[in-house]
Amino acid sequence: MADDTSASIITLHQPRPKKATKTPAERAREYRQRKKTEKSVTVPDLAVPASVPVPASVPAPVSTPVTPPPPPTVTLPAVTPSRRSAAPILLTVAALALAVVGMTMNGWFARSLGSTETSGWLFLAVGVAADLVALVMPSCAAGLWQAGQRPTALAGWAVWLMTFVFAVTAGIGFASLNITDVTMARASRATPAVTTAQAALNDAMAARDRECKGGVGKFCRERETAVTERRQAVDVAMRAVEHTADPQTEAAIRIVAWTSLGTLRPTPDDFAMLRLVLLALLPQIGGILLMVGRVHRG
Repeated sequence: MADDTSASIITLHQPRPKKATKTPAERAREYRQRKKTEKSVTVPDLAVPASVPVPASVPAPVSTPVTPPPPPTVTLPAVTPSRRSAAPILLTVAALALAVVGMTMNGWFARSLGSTETSGWLFLAVGVAADLVALVMPSCAAGLWQAGQRPTALAGWAVWLMTFVFAVTAGIGFASLNITDVTMARASRATPAVTTAQAALNDAMAARDRECKGGVGKFCRERETAVTERRQAVDVAMRAVEHTADPQTEAAIRIVAWTSLGTLRPTPDDFAMLRLVLLALLPQIGGILLMVGRVHRG
């Protein structure tokens, strides 16, 4: 038994055989072979060298073409011609200019109605506020109507109508007062014809006084007749000045008669009334112009 045990122990603990030592030439040859193998394999594309056969069970890689996404579409805003955008701007400028003129006219006339300084300033505040309401109310009422708030829009138009009538009446007062003052000043000016007629009247009156000092006789009555004629000449000269005091009216009447071939012959009062209405009405349409410009921009 002792012999068997020792024999088995010796067999289990036998030393491993040493590896065969390779020569430098063999190591160099293995190194070159390993480098050739690494060069034949392309890492990014995972290409298989032609010298290595591809197994039938491994399918060949299929390259799917990638379609690049289309470039983003940029929508440019439509270019509006400058002439189209200039119209509402000009309307707005005209509306504001007329509004300033109307507020100045109506405020001045309203202040002139006050009996004291305080009442005059209160009337001025009422006139300016009424003009402001008449300016902005049409645009507000039109916006409310488009928004479907019809009762509020109708109330706004009613308020605008009241302020509009108030502003027009104030404009009529301002225009009529100034036109009358200017016409009277022009009519009372001394022209050469009026000066000559007045000098002739003074001479006739002096001659009459000298002749009639001793009593009424034949020559005194002749001097009285001369004074009457000279006074009529002065009246004629003054009426001529009055007719030329408003040359616009006379020119407009002649133009209407000429264009209508004599069919229409307006009187000076007709043209004076038309001019008065236009002077009072035009400064109050600023609100309508603002509304039209707002609709045009929309």
